[in-house]
Amino acid sequence: MLSTQTFDVAVVGGGMVGLATAIGLAKESLRVVLIDNGEVEAVTGAPKLRVSAINQASERLLTHLGAWPLISRLSDYQKMHVWCEDSLGKIDFDAHRLGIGHLGSIIENDAISYALSQSASDYSSLSHLDNTQVTNIAFGEREAWLSLDNGDSLSAALVIAADGANSWVRETCQIPLSFWDYGHHGLVATIRTQLPHGKTARQIFTAKGPLAFLPLSDPHLCSIVWSLPPEQSAHLVNCDKDEFEHTLTAQFNAKLGLCQLESPRQAFPLRMRYARHFARHRLILAGDAAHTIHPLAGQGVNLGFLDAACIAQEVGQLHRNNKDIGQYRHLRALERWRKADAMEMIAAMEGFKRLFTGQNPIKKAISALGLNLVDHFAPLKTLFIQQALGNKSDLPLSCQLHSDKKTK
Repeated sequence: MLSTQTFDVAVVGGGMVGLATAIGLAKESLRVVLIDNGEVEAVTGAPKLRVSAINQASERLLTHLGAWPLISRLSDYQKMHVWCEDSLGKIDFDAHRLGIGHLGSIIENDAISYALSQSASDYSSLSHLDNTQVTNIAFGEREAWLSLDNGDSLSAALVIAADGANSWVRETCQIPLSFWDYGHHGLVATIRTQLPHGKTARQIFTAKGPLAFLPLSDPHLCSIVWSLPPEQSAHLVNCDKDEFEHTLTAQFNAKLGLCQLESPRQAFPLRMRYARHFARHRLILAGDAAHTIHPLAGQGVNLGFLDAACIAQEVGQLHRNNKDIGQYRHLRALERWRKADAMEMIAAMEGFKRLFTGQNPIKKAISALGLNLVDHFAPLKTLFIQQALGNKSDLPLSCQLHSDKKTK
């Protein structure tokens, strides 16, 4: 029973970011409890609809956490092709020309979570509570108290809210949220293509919104993410299979031949969310609980993994220095770091969306010119791809290239 147990950190939320945060803190020798309202299961059967494009920085973090070798059905991609509808604007990236093995990996979210849960079981200092919900939370001067739906309660010096975009912890703690609706829904499905994808991630910018084909481990299967106005998205989710396949093939310029639907179709509203506070006394927000962005470049989960890595590094440092890990004055630098990264990504995604969406011929000409300029100007192209790979100057140590890591 955990009714009288005290922990250093309580992580609320057992998704990818919550698991990564909990393992990272356990590696820093903190006593951690992870409270998950569901249960992580092995991935079997047909590919799941929700996938992530994992960049190199996140791959290095998952390797550091011991999860990367455990991930099943991983599909790395070696090329990226992006182009504008009805224009000559395009940009291409090739891992071979950059001297690296791959640009990133497309992985089912559930496969990442399962690998992380397997890695988490290696840490005796990490208690993982499945199918458990927090029913009440209170913060005191020296600790936080959490009541659970099984009747137990526990205390911790610090609480990490990693419980998703509709975070119960964030709402219960009355942390204000800045948000706007992108006016689009994201339609996701698994598609079988006539031609092999050739380990290439493809994205077309259309007047209605971007459409991405993300290569899966089967050479003829792709996961699509299609950003559309709500009424069009609703129609394409509910129309007959033949109409959907015909529309999708035409919209994608038949780049991979005829498209066949291999899964149910789902759509969800696309909203930007940005918490006014990423940290408070004895509380840190992480992942979608702190921020959500447009899926335009597939960077949402990578931003969340950066949260996990930064939290583990900074809280671990506080713990080693015998400082109170829940004091807000000790968490301010971490909060500024994460807010700056999130705002930079939100601004970039909003700029891309505004530039590449719509019928305005001047805007379309500028966007096409911009893509071609980046494609043909080597220094700018290098900067662009390094950002896409997640190779920034201020990465936490667990996300850095091995040659860049320094001992603190």
